[in-house]
Amino acid sequence: MKQAVILAAGEGQRLRPFTVNRPKTMISIADKPILQFVIESLALGGIRNIILVVGYRKEQVFDYMGSGEEFGVNITYVTQAQQLGTAHALSLVKDVVGDEFLVLPGDNLIEAHTIADFSGIAPDAVLVKRVSNPERYGVVDIDGDEVKGIVEKPKEAGSNLVNTGIYAFTKDVFKFTDNILDIPSVLNNMIAEGYSVKALETDGTWLDVIYPWDIISLNNAILQNIEVGLGGTIEDGVTLQGKVVVGEGTVVRAGSCIYGPAVIGSGCDIGPHACVMPSTSIGDNVVISSFTQIKNSVIGNDVNLGPGCFISDSIIDKGCVIKGRFTALGGPSEIRVNDESPSVSVGVIMGEDCQVESNVTVQPGAIVGNYCQIQIMKLLSGRLPDRSLVY
Repeated sequence: MKQAVILAAGEGQRLRPFTVNRPKTMISIADKPILQFVIESLALGGIRNIILVVGYRKEQVFDYMGSGEEFGVNITYVTQAQQLGTAHALSLVKDVVGDEFLVLPGDNLIEAHTIADFSGIAPDAVLVKRVSNPERYGVVDIDGDEVKGIVEKPKEAGSNLVNTGIYAFTKDVFKFTDNILDIPSVLNNMIAEGYSVKALETDGTWLDVIYPWDIISLNNAILQNIEVGLGGTIEDGVTLQGKVVVGEGTVVRAGSCIYGPAVIGSGCDIGPHACVMPSTSIGDNVVISSFTQIKNSVIGNDVNLGPGCFISDSIIDKGCVIKGRFTALGGPSEIRVNDESPSVSVGVIMGEDCQVESNVTVQPGAIVGNYCQIQIMKLLSGRLPDRSLVY
């Protein structure tokens, strides 16, 4: 198997506010878009011929990925003008794929060795994994290694074995994609017609990004595998422990502490006396002022955090300017997304280019939309739409 189709056309509405201005595959974690991790895993597994199905805000994917040469692959682009489902997206590559190929989503974290193992299986096949919350996914019914069917998001899961959305197909699959929206339905129809579909179970890392707080889990998983790299300037009196990456042009000032795993991008100004705790990713050109502490969080590019802030279990998107003594700590919360109300532990979820004045406190699970303005000494909870003004 030397060719892969990556499905990267969707918006990801449940990931708002982060997908208002970008496709979900271009959400950045540990200073890279999720899609780049997928492509790098394929390349490490020896798969360098990639067809990328794009749609929503596709120009961002074009601009970043280009021909794929920078990542050691060759990318062919196919556009899905209307995001009608995964089977519809797959049907669009009919004339550009070879006889056998992999299909995988562009917004999942999958390890290179898992892809390498799966690429050796004969089509048709699906990669499956045991999870603790199967009701979020398509539950796979198997007999031995034979797939008997897939049930999407059952109310009561008869198994904890789920579909990862990673498949091995031959061109026969296109006999079943007409007028079908999703690939699990295609598989069920193939099985009904007598096709044999195998299941390969993986115990490797596989994480799906469905909700905004899934970004924190994905960040934790990625940071486990980083390699230490210290660029920029580390002043005397800085404490570094564990695996830490510091980008070029970044200054970490005296008295600051960085406890890995942690990634700090390029051109940042950290401290003095700031503290970056484990499982934190910080983008490029970020300012973290004195006596600010960040833990288990993802901070986007061009964010400016004033002095004395305490942030944990949170995601703050690019361009936000937050004045001093801002507090957003993780805690149990029930957040309603569409018709779903999962119980999670999270701090703040903040969109891009927000302006937050001093002494603002955010209750766990608050979602702050893009371009919001928050005046001094406010207590935030619930969900704020884009461009909200709190005064």
